[in-house]
Amino acid sequence: MFTGIIEEIGEITAITPAGDGWRLTVRAPKAAADAVHGESIAVSGVCLTVVGSTADTFDTDVMKQTLDVAAIGGATVGTRVNIEKAMPVGARLGGHIVQGHVDGTGVVREVRPGAQWSVLRISLPHDLAPLVVDKGSISVDGTSLTVSAVSEPAAPTGWFEVSLIPETLAATTLGSRAAGDRVNLETDILARHVERLLAFRSADTGADRAASPEGGSR
Repeated sequence: MFTGIIEEIGEITAITPAGDGWRLTVRAPKAAADAVHGESIAVSGVCLTVVGSTADTFDTDVMKQTLDVAAIGGATVGTRVNIEKAMPVGARLGGHIVQGHVDGTGVVREVRPGAQWSVLRISLPHDLAPLVVDKGSISVDGTSLTVSAVSEPAAPTGWFEVSLIPETLAATTLGSRAAGDRVNLETDILARHVERLLAFRSADTGADRAASPEGGSR
């Protein structure tokens, strides 16, 4: 479990094919300093397991499904990544509950720099659109952010905006994002649970109607 508060910016230093997946070596001195075999580290929002480490790097395996779903599938040696270690029990929840399970990706459509902050407009896949609300939480490349604007339900293409303060611009890779960049998205887990519950309620209601005399099969 993570909070979306990035601890450092790391760099991918090696990519080694491993079956149909990859083994990544990531340079991240803070995370690697006390990394333990088997622990979880979020790499740009993707929860990965440490399989080896040195004083300033750690190794992790990435399976094909993750490469297909997440933006990390387009990474190369030299790609900068956001790093967060798992939240210890009893720690403050500075961001929001982030699982490190990427729901999909979006594309940065626009970057609007301001005097003290920047606004990013990011495309929103149709299936994720109902889970993103104005002033709600979303994880972008593992960073906990507040949605500052979102497209209307009837909009032909979905999008949302986040406003980045100077600290976020400096402490995460989002400060160097440009139009066309692909980013990892993880929606709020509470919204996903509500969506699932409503889907079952709708299915149960339909089944009840079909079973009733008035709604019996013809």
